[in-house]
Amino acid sequence: MSLAVEISGLVKYYGKVRVLDGVDLEIPSGTVMGLLGPNGAGKTTTVRIVTTLLAPSSGSVHVAGIDVLKDPARARNRLGLSGQYAAIDANLTGFENLRMVARLYGMSHKAAADRADQLLEALGLQHAAGRRAGTYSGGMARRLDLAGALVCRPPVVVLDEPTTGLDPRGRLDMWRVIGELVDDGTTVLLTTQYLEEADLLADRITVIDRGRVIARGSADELKMSIGGDKLTVTLAAGQDPKPALTVLAGVGIGEPSHDDGTDQAVVVVADGTRTMVEALRRLDDAGVCVVDAAVHRPSLDDVFLSLTGKSAERKVPVPAPDPVQEEILS
Repeated sequence: MSLAVEISGLVKYYGKVRVLDGVDLEIPSGTVMGLLGPNGAGKTTTVRIVTTLLAPSSGSVHVAGIDVLKDPARARNRLGLSGQYAAIDANLTGFENLRMVARLYGMSHKAAADRADQLLEALGLQHAAGRRAGTYSGGMARRLDLAGALVCRPPVVVLDEPTTGLDPRGRLDMWRVIGELVDDGTTVLLTTQYLEEADLLADRITVIDRGRVIARGSADELKMSIGGDKLTVTLAAGQDPKPALTVLAGVGIGEPSHDDGTDQAVVVVADGTRTMVEALRRLDDAGVCVVDAAVHRPSLDDVFLSLTGKSAERKVPVPAPDPVQEEILS
């Protein structure tokens, strides 16, 4: 399978701060790559370099076979970018925003108008084509921004946290649109802090932290890498947990733990459902009163906690960019 995006040895300094530390990334054509990591991990810096908005300190980036660093103008014609904030003109209508972008790409007046109409219909915005974009809801504004990224029919689309701040309906609409893009053969680089979003949309996931790639694979592969299922047993209030912990140690992998605040005992198990049945039988034989029991399969948040020691939603300070280092490629 051909590669739509190939990143090798990407390094970026802001002053003396090393924000990216040798990032390697390959995205096969027609797939979604989820780029995950806590705030400050280097996701947006990577996106800005890939989309020609920022020069790296070292490393290489190729998009659709084009060297982004040597030929950024040509690379931009193969890229679409929708960022964390909708880049639209609030004083123009939806139609006028898209027609303007199309004209900037060199399309004729008629071709620009036709393309604007096509995208407004494709993204469910035709009913608001004549309204000022400043009156759009958050979800509509994001869809209009994405439409702008698709004007030149780019083979690669970069979505930097595209659903941040959207309500559940808006997020579902955006997920549908992304799915349709991929069905049409578009390659997507998606950064997100919504783990269920990556789980649902991404064919492969790359996790970065402190500017380094710390894990990569499918969602299932990453979940399996941190161990088996977790069996959680809730004990009757005030009950001595020692007999339960002894039983769970006999059916689980590793040492069980107990939380006094919730009266819950937890152990990692190899076969969740089957082990839970056996554990409940043994607990009953040992005279342990169990209020509830559940099997929890590893999630991407568990992967984050295991790999980085923090949840994906945790806010991590980001070094302020040095304006002198912000070299915009021309």
